[in-house]
Amino acid sequence: MNEPLCTESDRESESRSRRDFLKTAGKGLGTIAVAAQLPGLVACSPADRDVPGEAPRSPQDRPIGFALCGLGGLSTNQIAPALAKTRHARLAGVITGSPAKGEAWAAEHGIPTGNVYHYDGMHEMAGNPDIDVVYVVTPNALHHRHTLAAARAGKHVLIEKPMAVSVTECEEMIGVGRQEGVKLAVAYRLQFEPHHLECMRLAREKEFGDTRVIEAGLAFRIGDPDQWRLKAELAGGGALMDVGIYALQACRYLTGEEPVQLSAVETKTDPVKFSQVDETIAWQMTFPSGAIATCTTSYNVSGINRFRVYGETGWFGMEPAFSYGGLRGQRSDDRPLRFEEVDHFAAEMDDFSLCILEGRESKVAGEEGLRDLRVIERIYESIRLGQSVTL
Repeated sequence: MNEPLCTESDRESESRSRRDFLKTAGKGLGTIAVAAQLPGLVACSPADRDVPGEAPRSPQDRPIGFALCGLGGLSTNQIAPALAKTRHARLAGVITGSPAKGEAWAAEHGIPTGNVYHYDGMHEMAGNPDIDVVYVVTPNALHHRHTLAAARAGKHVLIEKPMAVSVTECEEMIGVGRQEGVKLAVAYRLQFEPHHLECMRLAREKEFGDTRVIEAGLAFRIGDPDQWRLKAELAGGGALMDVGIYALQACRYLTGEEPVQLSAVETKTDPVKFSQVDETIAWQMTFPSGAIATCTTSYNVSGINRFRVYGETGWFGMEPAFSYGGLRGQRSDDRPLRFEEVDHFAAEMDDFSLCILEGRESKVAGEEGLRDLRVIERIYESIRLGQSVTL
């Protein structure tokens, strides 16, 4: 087998600071159930899976088999544990550049050795009915390659954000998915999280009147200067593609609109560390309704993790807004905006599994990832041109 991809996230240094930030930013806040849990979002125990000694379930009721492509920190610490909580999904295989890591995962998770694949052998999955979905968790610039390989093997694909590093790549991924008759979705976990769903409802139903202004941002101080996130050929971009996309997504799903004009600026306070990717970007977007969004992202700032929506008669928002847990909502009228915590990754994988079982499209299908990349490319263009641009 080939040498492991140096970009596979099995070096803790490449993801620890970002993962720890998202995991602990809301630590200690806790959540209290003050409203009924939204249907379909609770991460459930796998009680409905096949039980030894009982007749196996029919194929359509069988939990959907996921193969994780990329076995770094996110797969290890978030996705694999989440699969143990899902109702409709299960860990069926892994794809890795490291034979030793594949063997270790197979032993730890009870994965058949025949369901362990190398990146270069993904085409071999075509004859494996045990694997239904490939969850692509490799560095951004490899999403395109691994998605195409999975789709051409006849597997549905769930892709970590950003979907890819360019509009062109996204369009090809969508096209190949359609050609092969498989579903593509982007792992926008917060579109399945109860606090965010409630904020979408508040905005769409205009509980505080028309949305006039949105403020959103996510930033953290990145660690190891040698990690893949700081290499353009692997990351495709810096803070904007990695965490700024959360703020962009929030503005889009809160308004339910696509921006029509934007302007952006970038600053670098450490041109050596951030020589290949963006460090700090601020941008403003105007939407067809007249709403204006102001957003910020950075790889060199701590403490930004929020959004707030200002309507005609009040405001609502979240802080922390984008972490893996401990999310907290607020409203200007002091009414509660608090729900029981769910596992975001379990919720998104259960939803995608149901999309497959029920033959319907995901609300975060590939087109949703494409829309984000269209805006991201225009943000970078605005920075290059030093002026506002239209979409």
